Amino acid sequence: MSDQPTAPKPEMITFDDFAKIKLRVGRVISAMDHPNADKLLVLKVDLGTEQRQICAGIKGFYTADQLVGKNIILVANLAPRMMRGQESQGMLLAASDADRTKVIVLSPESDIEPGSIVS
Repeated sequence: MSDQPTAPKPEMITFDDFAKIKLRVGRVISAMDHPNADKLLVLKVDLGTEQRQICAGIKGFYTADQLVGKNIILVANLAPRMMRGQESQGMLLAASDADRTKVIVLSPESDIEPGSIVS
């Protein structure tokens, strides 16, 4: 028997919970520094049938210029929310190391049309 406490299990979701998340490919058509936040960028993203504004906490890891033209993966059915006076209409996906010193925006390996389904 070990003296170490057992780690709590991560919260599990069902397949039905996961199926509610609509992941889509979006192409960044413009990007700028958020006017009221040091760590946020404001992106305009083409989803094929519509354009959306996304606020992302990736400033310091990416410049606005690095993102324009890039295909990204985003949660398309996340309820909009205000972020320091700017509406964010989705959330991009990114990977980061444990101490958040490295952040990588997730993107398709090959070019694909904006709005494509990610599953």
